[in-house]
Amino acid sequence: MPTDDLPETVHVTTDEQLRAVSNLTRHRIMAVLRFEPATITQIAERVGLAKGSSSYHVRLLERAGLVKVVRTRKVRGVTERYYAMAARSIVLPDPGEGGPDVVMRHAVADLEASRADSERHVRMDHLRLTEEQFAELGARLEALADEYRALSDPSLPDVTLAVALFRPAPVQRTQGDSQ
Repeated sequence: MPTDDLPETVHVTTDEQLRAVSNLTRHRIMAVLRFEPATITQIAERVGLAKGSSSYHVRLLERAGLVKVVRTRKVRGVTERYYAMAARSIVLPDPGEGGPDVVMRHAVADLEASRADSERHVRMDHLRLTEEQFAELGARLEALADEYRALSDPSLPDVTLAVALFRPAPVQRTQGDSQ
């Protein structure tokens, strides 16, 4: 499906949209639709759901404006709908202090569900950076992700890249903690 006519982004602004993207099953359905349109049956097979459950979740995503029907065809008297993402990317609101970060929770759930015998690259570092270094690292990570997104080929197996660069909340020391 050509993506030239797709908007660049959909901004999640309503409670309905936030509920739709907060669900892990719907997150996985959107991952299926990220590169190519699929029918309810195809989605159900890829995500490991019953067709009825798949249909329910797709309808919620469609009502929220996150996926849309991009083509239909008649198959033995039944109209088969092909769904695709409504935009190239989805921008979530900042969860705010202490709020759950939906993207990272889904990434961790996907990592935990991935095959243990498959190759993985998981790393966490604690750094001390100036504001300028922090900004530069963020820009370099985004540029690298954009570079590989441009190389992405729908015929190849799915790969997930999740990056989080942030300043953690200050540690609250309690009386009795050693300095």
